[in-house]
Amino acid sequence: MHVELTREYRFEAAHRLPMVPPDHKCFRMHGHSFVIEVTLAGPVDPALGWLVDFGEITRIVEPLLKRELDHRTLNDVEGLENPTSENLCGWLWQRLNPLLPYLSVITVRETCTARCTYRGALDRD
Repeated sequence: MHVELTREYRFEAAHRLPMVPPDHKCFRMHGHSFVIEVTLAGPVDPALGWLVDFGEITRIVEPLLKRELDHRTLNDVEGLENPTSENLCGWLWQRLNPLLPYLSVITVRETCTARCTYRGALDRD
């Protein structure tokens, strides 16, 4: 049996988008209550009855978010000089994929109505 597991995390951060026109609202510094969804996909271990322990996902994801992103200006984080949701998805994928073998999807929500989803498998071709 194959399943998908999703764990949700939150952090607060500020950013501005330097590549948009100066009159665009996102050119100015502003903040978000970001929600990150980390999804793993794969086979259920028949002995344990799960794919991965949810606690193991948190053990890997939370320190990265707290150390690198929470209450930061994202533009100051190496690799996020242009911190769009798309680039943040890619940044998270690059750091989490080596640590979470079944990583399948990263979703970044800036607001309750705006999200970006990155499916790393689509780039493996």
